[in-house]
Amino acid sequence: MDIKAMVLEKAKNAKKSARKLAGTSTAAKNEALTAMADGLIKARDELKKENEKDIAYAKEKGLSSALIDRLLLNDKRIDGMAGGLKEIVALPDPVGEVTHMWHRPSGIRVGKIRVPLGVIGIIYESRPNVTADAVGLSIKSGNAIILRGGSEAINSNKAIANILIKSAMEAGLPEGCIQLIDITDRQAIQDMIKLDQYIDMIVARGGHELIKAVSEGATIPIAKHSAGVCHTFVDTGADLKVAEDICFNAKVQRPGVCNSMETMLVHKDVAEAFLPDMIKRFLDAGVEIRGCQQTKSIVPNILDATEEDWYTEYLDLILSVRVVKDIDEAIDHIETYGSHHSDAIVTKDYERANRFLNEVDSAAVYANASTRFTDGSEFGLGAELGISTQKLHSRGPMGLEDLTSQKFIIFGSGQIRQ
Repeated sequence: MDIKAMVLEKAKNAKKSARKLAGTSTAAKNEALTAMADGLIKARDELKKENEKDIAYAKEKGLSSALIDRLLLNDKRIDGMAGGLKEIVALPDPVGEVTHMWHRPSGIRVGKIRVPLGVIGIIYESRPNVTADAVGLSIKSGNAIILRGGSEAINSNKAIANILIKSAMEAGLPEGCIQLIDITDRQAIQDMIKLDQYIDMIVARGGHELIKAVSEGATIPIAKHSAGVCHTFVDTGADLKVAEDICFNAKVQRPGVCNSMETMLVHKDVAEAFLPDMIKRFLDAGVEIRGCQQTKSIVPNILDATEEDWYTEYLDLILSVRVVKDIDEAIDHIETYGSHHSDAIVTKDYERANRFLNEVDSAAVYANASTRFTDGSEFGLGAELGISTQKLHSRGPMGLEDLTSQKFIIFGSGQIRQ
């Protein structure tokens, strides 16, 4: 197989369809998205059957239970994919929105209007529901999309994509607006990220090695969904029961996702009161604890945390714990070791909460809530194409508006520049 030629052909088809899709009405896009949602529900047995192949492969490869959980498609998650598409239907269409309009002394009127980016390429690992989310957001925002999922979810991704493509075509969307690169050879990624003539933006979702490979090889602008080394800081004077529930949820509710807590920071003034019960609750839930020396002096039956642990996104039932002297040390730790994804403070102090929100330079910063809320659906965006941990052009969960650009529109009545 000529991989380069295959990827190029898919990119050309996406580019050709993008112009037609940009002019497609909101009603037509919504009709297609509704058909896609219904198609997923009707095909649930097929989806689960294909997903079983990926789960069996993952177990054979010895992947962790948390990573296998990311791969799983059950009835609830299939319903969730369909529900996500219907949520996107209910959202306002950003395409064609005039965001500004002003008059100039020359008599011209200058405005800005939202337009699709064109063709979006997404390179992602594990979670097959990303396939549906990415297609839904791209279609609603008027963009063609090229999907390249990971080898661990290849059967699930192909099954989902085929249903979405079939539904889109039957609903009258332009042929080629949804493309799937359905081979697992990594050469396809290297070929894809150099097609700047056809692809307008690459979204990279995955581990450090994937992000690095895409960043170093791409000739296309990239939105990076990078590591989620997320922190929760339990401040002095915090309601310790509230803090315990927030921390437990942030780590245990679904440890294999990017917005789960990887490091818990605890103010020294509450460490002795908070840590014994908190760590016991974690241990009872099967969480492996790696602590600093102060943490171990309070709860001895845990492992030592190394310097590497502070940088690590475990995506598993493993947690690093550090006792800090004050909020300054907590913020310094987050800025030194964090990934600028999601970080939280639990506190009763309004000023310290605001200071944390202002000074922690992450895409999502919380006061008194679990980092597990960093999600397009939870934020009211319907879904997200990724969670950008960079600052240009989008930051945090990427919803419909983040998949558009703006262009200037100018109205005149015969003016010429003097």
